[in-house]
Amino acid sequence: MQRRRTFPTWLALAAVLASVQAAAGETYPSRPITAVVAFPAGGPADGIARIVADGMRAPLGQPVIIENAAGANGSIGVGRVARAAPDGHTLSFGVWNAHVANGAIYALRYDLLTDFEPVALISTYSYFIAAKRGVPASDLKGFIAWLKANPGKVSMGTAGTGSPGHVGGLLFQDLTGASFQFVPYRGQAPAMQDLVAGQIDMMLGDTATSLAQLRSGTIKAYAVTSRNSLAVAPDIPTVDVAGLPGFYVSNWQAIWAPKGTAKSVIARLNAAVVDALADPAVRSRLADLGQEIFPREQQTPEALRAYHKAEIEKWWPIIKAANIRAE
Repeated sequence: MQRRRTFPTWLALAAVLASVQAAAGETYPSRPITAVVAFPAGGPADGIARIVADGMRAPLGQPVIIENAAGANGSIGVGRVARAAPDGHTLSFGVWNAHVANGAIYALRYDLLTDFEPVALISTYSYFIAAKRGVPASDLKGFIAWLKANPGKVSMGTAGTGSPGHVGGLLFQDLTGASFQFVPYRGQAPAMQDLVAGQIDMMLGDTATSLAQLRSGTIKAYAVTSRNSLAVAPDIPTVDVAGLPGFYVSNWQAIWAPKGTAKSVIARLNAAVVDALADPAVRSRLADLGQEIFPREQQTPEALRAYHKAEIEKWWPIIKAANIRAE
């Protein structure tokens, strides 16, 4: 009698899992994809996400629909993605404050590094030191002098507690000796609306929401918080030139999927992002918003994982030392 050959249980399970992952890659996506932007419509993250989502549609064969879920400096929207089914149909279009700073400020119900699968880095951008039109100073040195002559009387809008504008504002105070009050908003867009209306005095305005206002003259900008001037605003000096050397503040965007998403699905999503970022039309639209696209070699899931970890290790000690608390 011939003995029947058997296979170890773990090998059978591995084979089943491999076939499931392969099938997932072949059939994915089976319906429209939701990309959660954890900030209001009209803000920088929203605008950038919509451009990239448009570019991903053709390679994926399905639309990528942006859904805004603002609140708690982005932790509400990111938390929703952490709880979503890991099937690649719900993504987090995340930014620095939501995926870095929040872990040092809030008691989150998810882990920023282990509860998400990295997909791709997208772009980075700097900020303008901006003020309402009625501020009398004509340059950065004059603006700093005006702030120091009015201690505690000036209001600075931010996109929320722990946002780059908030952390940058704390650094600005340390470097200049100025003192002002922070006014947190649910994103850059509503803060910019109040700056234009004169309800607040200043903010670190991102390029996406500031450029149109600068060009129309409804606000003024004294410097850009980067080492190099921006092609979209060449007349605005860098902080080094304007008189506050080394005051560099930036933000970056990336895409994550829920933990447990199949590697084949992550690969499909990554390829779609890479294709989108190589599209001249997408690159032009992002450049118009002052975005610098990450180089191709940094657009991999592995590069995002390493970059994300390094940013947390860099910024968490600084944020905790400043004793920033959720409001």
